[in-house]
Amino acid sequence: MYRPTPKQLRFLDWETGMFFHFGIRSFYPGHRDWDGKEMDPSAFDPKELDVHDWLANAKRIGAKYAILTTKHHDGFALWPSKYTTYSVAASPWKGGKGDVVKEFVCACREEGIAVGLYYSPAQWGSHSVEFKSGKEYDDYFIGQISELLTGYGKIDYLWFDGCGSGGHEYDQKRIVSAIRSLQPDILIFDMWDGDTRWVGNEDGYAPYPNPYAVKHWVLGEEKTLFIPAECDCKLRESWFYDLNEDTIKSAEELLGMYELSVGRGCNFLLNVGPDDRGLISEADRARLKEFAQALDRLYAKPLPFEAPVKQGENTFVIAYGDGTQKAIGQNTNLPPVRRVVLKEDLTDGQKIRRFRLYAHVPSVNPVSATKFCIYTGETVGHKLIVPLPAVRTGMLEMEILESEGTASLTGFAAY
Repeated sequence: MYRPTPKQLRFLDWETGMFFHFGIRSFYPGHRDWDGKEMDPSAFDPKELDVHDWLANAKRIGAKYAILTTKHHDGFALWPSKYTTYSVAASPWKGGKGDVVKEFVCACREEGIAVGLYYSPAQWGSHSVEFKSGKEYDDYFIGQISELLTGYGKIDYLWFDGCGSGGHEYDQKRIVSAIRSLQPDILIFDMWDGDTRWVGNEDGYAPYPNPYAVKHWVLGEEKTLFIPAECDCKLRESWFYDLNEDTIKSAEELLGMYELSVGRGCNFLLNVGPDDRGLISEADRARLKEFAQALDRLYAKPLPFEAPVKQGENTFVIAYGDGTQKAIGQNTNLPPVRRVVLKEDLTDGQKIRRFRLYAHVPSVNPVSATKFCIYTGETVGHKLIVPLPAVRTGMLEMEILESEGTASLTGFAAY
């Protein structure tokens, strides 16, 4: 049995995060990753920068963590790094005395949101640092990461990207050892020694079934480990702010992405690119509000079934409390069920392999009832959302058909 670490369970409890792609690219609409186009730091001047505004929009959709692109592939650092001249220190913003990373971290702490920092060691163009050896490149990597991990207090999550660029083979063990020594409790995304992993697409969708025990490369060695997946995705077709409001996803599509990520036991990481003012654009803000309203309509309050009751070794039941059979037999006045949410106890690992969900409904005899299968599933994990055609029922039953050891639930609710 492959078991999660406490910090992996904490990560899964976050469920929803917001990614903020912000940097020099925010001031050069039309540029794309790896296009090599020059972007002068004189353009970086977000006169209305308000990170609390960013986080207010993140909290609106239920985000428990946020990630900032401290340095993207273009090499521009959002803090005054001593390892490069291509940073906020070379910009007119706040007279070259500003530090976006500091403002972001402080705002996250004030808002009660876990702090995530994104970092890419890649760079291009006339502002890039030249290295005489691979060791110098690794020194630069560790130097900048050390600035981020020692200058801003506790960092919850480190998100790497672009670490296969430039044909450089990084000293993985040395870099990971430096990170773990500086922040022993930090979560690392995917790369080399990851606590979390990439789901495999950037569309916000997780596959099903979703096992947490997967083969994963750890410092050059393939191992099977418990590693939860994260579904990163974009509100628009671009990661950074661009002149493309027509590509903003609908609230309905965002809801589908949420249900196919969080609803399949993964984390949902939605990207929004703050604009050149340093604010979330009005169009993005409006769509996030619509998405939040859609989530509230479906999930703000469960139907008033009583707490789950375990029956025998493998069956869990939720029912209305006024005499179960009577409630079932006279359920024409009950609100229809459209979603069922199941949550597995993962403390000792993921155990459920196959299950069935039943609804108890009226029969011809008004004082009796019958049950029928409304869903057959495999993994449950941290959270499984089961969308259903509307069905009126006074009792729902989950039967575990196959498990690795005795499984238990931490949640069983209907909406």
